[in-house]
Amino acid sequence: MNVPDFIYLLPLFLVIVGALTLMIISTFKTITIKKGATVTLLFLLLAFFANMYNLNSSDNIYSVYPFVEIFNKMIIVDTFSGYFSAILILGAILTILIGLHYFEKHKGFTVEFFSIFLFSLFGMMFLVHANELISAFIALEITSISLYIMIGFEKVIDRRVEASYRYLVLGSLAGVFYLLGASFIYGSTGTTTIGIIGDMTLNTFETNYQLLIIGGTMIFITFLFKIAAFPFQNWALDVYDGAPLPVTAYMAATFKAAIFGFILRLVIVDFDLIRDFWDDVLIYIIILTLAYGSFLTIVQKSLKRMLIASSIVHTGYLLIAFTSIGMIGESAASSIIFYLVAYLLSALGAFGLIAYISSNDHLRITYDDFRGFARIRPYMAAMLSIFMLSLAGIPATIGFIGKFYIFTGAIESGNTILAIVGILATFISVYYYFKLIAIMYFYKSVEMTNVPPLKGVAPLVIAGIALMIIWGGIGNTLIAYFPGVDFLIDMAKLSYESLFIG
Repeated sequence: MNVPDFIYLLPLFLVIVGALTLMIISTFKTITIKKGATVTLLFLLLAFFANMYNLNSSDNIYSVYPFVEIFNKMIIVDTFSGYFSAILILGAILTILIGLHYFEKHKGFTVEFFSIFLFSLFGMMFLVHANELISAFIALEITSISLYIMIGFEKVIDRRVEASYRYLVLGSLAGVFYLLGASFIYGSTGTTTIGIIGDMTLNTFETNYQLLIIGGTMIFITFLFKIAAFPFQNWALDVYDGAPLPVTAYMAATFKAAIFGFILRLVIVDFDLIRDFWDDVLIYIIILTLAYGSFLTIVQKSLKRMLIASSIVHTGYLLIAFTSIGMIGESAASSIIFYLVAYLLSALGAFGLIAYISSNDHLRITYDDFRGFARIRPYMAAMLSIFMLSLAGIPATIGFIGKFYIFTGAIESGNTILAIVGILATFISVYYYFKLIAIMYFYKSVEMTNVPPLKGVAPLVIAGIALMIIWGGIGNTLIAYFPGVDFLIDMAKLSYESLFIG
C-alpha cells in the first residue's frame, strides 16, 4: 500500500468509517442522541485535521491522483478539493453543534440520522474530489439520497414526508439531465475524465461542438437546479421549509458549496471553449434570480421562509462571479470560494439560532413573534442582528467583504450591469433583513413561549460564529497586527492554481 496515497484519502475514509460506525452502534438502545452526536463530531474533527494536514503539506499547493492504478484518475486530491473539503467538514461540524438542542427536543430523531448525515457529507466530499463525470454523478446521488432521507426523517410530520417526496421526484429528474449531458460529452470527446475532456475538445471542437454544447448545457441545468437558480428555484422554498431547520441550514449552505466546488472544476478545466456560449443566457438568469428571489423574500412572513428565499438571492450573487471567470479566472473563482465561506457562516448562524429558539417545531416563528425580542433575550437578538447584517452585506461583516470581491470583480471583467443589479438587490435586502432588527429593538415586546435560555453548547457555537463574522469583516483594520481573513482569499487563489498543475 502506498502510504502517502492513503493519507491523501484519509479525510474521506474517516467520514465513511464514521457513517458505518454510527449505523452499527445505533442498534444499541443505550446510545442516545447526544452520544451519537459526540461520535459524529469525533470523526468529523479527525477528518478535518487530516484534511488540514494535507493542505499544509507541499507548500500549500499540490495535485495528485491517489491509487491511480485502481481509480484510473477518477479521484483527484489537490489544494482545490482540500479547501472545499475543509469548508464542507466545517459546515457539517457547525450543523451538528448548533442543531444538537433541536435534535434532542424532537423525538423523531434517532442515532441513525447522524449516520445518514455522514453519508451525505461523504458524497459532498467525493463530489469535490471527483475527476470524472460518472464518479461525480455517483457522489451527487449519494448526497441526494441521503438528503431525501434527512428531510423526511421525522416521518410522523406530514410536511417532512411531502418535502422529501417532492425533492426526490425533482432531484431524480435533474439527475436524468446530468446523465444525458455526460453521455453527449462522451459521444463528443470519447471520454468522461475531467482534463482529458478539455484536451479532446481542442481536437474535435469543429466537428463535435454541437454535442459538446448540448451535453454541457444539460449538466449546467442540473447545476442551476441544485443551487436553486431561476427558473429552477420554486422547489427550494417548499422543500427547505418542510425540512427540519438544521437540515435546511445544511442544504442551503454546505450542499451549495459542494455543488459549486464541482462545477467550478468542470467549467475552469474543460469548458473554456464553450463558456462564452452560456454567458448571454447566464446574464438573464442572474438578473431574474436576483429579481424573483428578492420578490419572494419580501413577501414572506415566516423567518424560515424568508431566509430560504434570500438564499436564492445569494445564489444570484455567486453567479455574478461565475460569469467573470472567462476574464479574470483567478479573482472570480477566489471570490466565489470566499463568498461561500461568508454565506456558510451567516446562514448557519441565522438558521441555527432560529432552530434553537423554536425547539418546539409547532411554533411558527414570524416577524411579529419577535416584537421586542431584544428586551426578552438581548444576547440572542444581538447575535441574530449580526447574522442579518452580514447577509445584507453591511460593512464590518464578512458578508460585506464577500460582496465587495464579487462586485468589484464583475466591474473589472466588464459585467458592470450585473454589478449594478447586484448592488440594487443588496439595497432591497436591507429592507427584509433590517425589518427583523427593527422589530426586535423598536417594537413593544410580546410573549414568546418555549424560548429556551442561553445554555448548552449551541449558544456558545452560535456566538462564536457571530464573532467570526465580525472578525471576517474587520480583521486587522481595528487592531494592528491582528490576523484578518486574508488567508482565506490567499488559499482560494492557491486552490485555483492547483487546477492547472500537471
